[in-house]
Amino acid sequence: MLELRPLLVAVAALVLLPFLMDAMGLTMTTATDVVVFAVAVMGLNILVGWTGLVSFGHGAWFGIGAYAAALLQRHYLPGAMVLPAIGALVIVAVFSCIAGALILRRRGVYFSLLTLAFTAMLFSIAFRWTEVTGGEDGLGNVQRWESLGNPNSYYTVVAVVAVVVLWGLWRLRRSPVGTVLVAIRENEGRTGFLGYDSNRYKLLAFTVSASITGLAGVLSVFNHRFASADPINIAFSGELLAMVVIGGMRSFMGPALGALFFILFREFLSIYTHNWLFFFGLLFVSFIVFSPDGLVGIGKRVLGLVRPKPPADAAAMAARKAGASGRIPARFIREGATQGPVLTADAMRKSFGSVKAVKGVSFAVEDKRLHALIGPNGAGKTTAFNLLSGMFPLDEGKVVLDGQRVDGMPPHAITRAGLGRSFQITNLFPGLSVEENIRLAVQARHPARFSLFRDAHGIEDLQSDTAELLRWTGMAGVEQAEAGSLSYGGQRLLDMGLALATKPRILLLDEPLAGLAAAERERVGDLIKTLSADIPVLLVEHDIDRVFRMADRVTVMADGEVLVDGGVADARDDARVQAVYLGSGSHALAEKPRPSAVKDAPLLALEKVNTFYGKSHILNDVTLTVRQNEVVALLGRNGAGKSTLLKTLIGTARPASGTITLAGEQIAGMTPDKVARRGVGFVPQGRALFAGMTVGENLGLGRLKRLTGAGIHWEEERILQYFPRLKERWNVAADRLSGGEQQMVAVARALSGDTRLLLLDEPFEGLSPAVTEELFETFDKLRQEVSIIIVDHHLDLALAISDRTVALERGTVQWSGESRLLRDDEELRRKVLWL
Repeated sequence: MLELRPLLVAVAALVLLPFLMDAMGLTMTTATDVVVFAVAVMGLNILVGWTGLVSFGHGAWFGIGAYAAALLQRHYLPGAMVLPAIGALVIVAVFSCIAGALILRRRGVYFSLLTLAFTAMLFSIAFRWTEVTGGEDGLGNVQRWESLGNPNSYYTVVAVVAVVVLWGLWRLRRSPVGTVLVAIRENEGRTGFLGYDSNRYKLLAFTVSASITGLAGVLSVFNHRFASADPINIAFSGELLAMVVIGGMRSFMGPALGALFFILFREFLSIYTHNWLFFFGLLFVSFIVFSPDGLVGIGKRVLGLVRPKPPADAAAMAARKAGASGRIPARFIREGATQGPVLTADAMRKSFGSVKAVKGVSFAVEDKRLHALIGPNGAGKTTAFNLLSGMFPLDEGKVVLDGQRVDGMPPHAITRAGLGRSFQITNLFPGLSVEENIRLAVQARHPARFSLFRDAHGIEDLQSDTAELLRWTGMAGVEQAEAGSLSYGGQRLLDMGLALATKPRILLLDEPLAGLAAAERERVGDLIKTLSADIPVLLVEHDIDRVFRMADRVTVMADGEVLVDGGVADARDDARVQAVYLGSGSHALAEKPRPSAVKDAPLLALEKVNTFYGKSHILNDVTLTVRQNEVVALLGRNGAGKSTLLKTLIGTARPASGTITLAGEQIAGMTPDKVARRGVGFVPQGRALFAGMTVGENLGLGRLKRLTGAGIHWEEERILQYFPRLKERWNVAADRLSGGEQQMVAVARALSGDTRLLLLDEPFEGLSPAVTEELFETFDKLRQEVSIIIVDHHLDLALAISDRTVALERGTVQWSGESRLLRDDEELRRKVLWL
């Protein structure tokens, strides 16, 4: 019954609406208009709210439906209503399918502009083609059946049609197709790598959306008995879009509420001024700025004050239940079609302009083996992954998967052929729950994946597979948490779960251990090794010691070419691999004494800081201090609150209470730009560089507003002394650099200007051993200039470089002390860091 609540509310509203209109002195015709507009915007919301496609020209379908019904009745079916209505819907459906196939070739703003141009063109035709459309005068004398001559009777028919439409939309929204549309809104690229042809789903959404809006036009033409070009006008499309936004596009019934609001606003304000649309525009902007969730969002906030929800878990991963894992269930193992290698890459080549990223790379992955693909940053490993999975087309060469040639196929076809992959930068549906993420991936191989009316939540084997995979990946306990709220390590686990859910013949894992705490890294590493006994794994990973323990075969890439392809011993003992990739090793770095530069003068002090994400209490009474030129390691398990603490310091997460003092000044609650101008440089996890801008431009933007005298002054020459490699890359776009070079740019940008405190979130993540060593030595030099807070799951390196360690657990400081105590006492380290 709870699931049917929106429909029951809609039926009650349709019954009460005539009485409400009468009490306000409005006519039954106006009540019918409310229902007609509600149907129109519910149709539009399939695109805007469900699929994330913003149409600026949806009024065209309203106008086409009205014109088609009027013309069919006038010329072919005089006096009829049902047949003209059906004919009009067929015309709209066919026309919108053709138009959608053309318009949907472009994405984002280009899609929106094409809908705008399409509507402008149709309006010009409708307004000038006087012989057919009546031009400025329109088409009058549209007839209703005599039995529907009374406005009350016609309202009843329109209300019944609206209920049927709402029931259909409700079923569609809960169907497998509806869930995929929402997934496309959240992350269209990822839907392809689950096996969905997103273009097919978007075309269906466009056609259904246009047809429902066209149905509203049919209902309108019989309500007013008149058709004109006005609905095809761009202004009318804008009004429909405004109704969706004001009502609440993420809610099922929100657009209908927006339609009611619009009609009432128009009817009452137009009494006092002809410029009512001006005031409506101001109101529309206010909703976008202050209540993006529309009227529904306001209602939820008010309800939350009256009936507050119980607080959520302290951290997104706190409730997670680590499963026993073991061998993966047989239902997720795909039988091979051929003997021999499962995946073969033959002479793959790929260039991006003048940059030759992959130069004739060849290797083969055998069945039930763990094959590691390693190499320094910029070697071309991720590009090779992208070529294998169809993200980029090959320039030359071929890819054979289980006996089938797959190069040239789109990602969804390669996925369906049996290639599942995870991503170096986590690639999820962040606004959906953990369970919905996994269910979408499982659903992609289910026979009902293109069903329009089956309840996706009620398909028994689909739910069973989802629950089993949640248990196996250790995500049980956080099923209802939003994927975007998980810790970074939790997101990496979920990303791997999505790849497994596609039932792959081979699994490509790109940095699956990055961002995981030490104990979790051990568990997931064992899980991957166990998995490879049933499903072959091609692994990219920079934890070289673990790779050499796990791998059955290793391919080493450097500068886009294969350096070594053989056993673990071949890669480990090769002099070329030692020179370009391995460096001296993390143990050698950790054992080298690092003299402290700490000055006994406070720089930063936090006192009882509490930070929330919504209702989730992430930081709980955190208190700590940082002295001048001190390096503080912030350690803890995934979900402990480390990244949130850095975001609280820089201002992207506002503390609910507590004080944060920087050099004697209170900065708690300041916006990030103000905190940065106080001398705080932030290097976020994932780097967040300005793609398309050069190294010099990235650093220039970092320095532009930070010449404030708050800390050491960092000019280009000073920065390049610490990062000499960037001098060679000064005019290269940042997104064209290797991962290690991008990390250097991110640190250099954080230093640019005047800086005294550097916040580093996972600076060694995804870096080759040689680059890690280079960056570690740079940080060791920087301690002479600035204070540093470092978050990193590489414990040996974090403890080696830091003067003091603060350990967090569930957002609370559990231990604080000198890092040497943890370095020298393994038992204390296990106790403090939950190893």
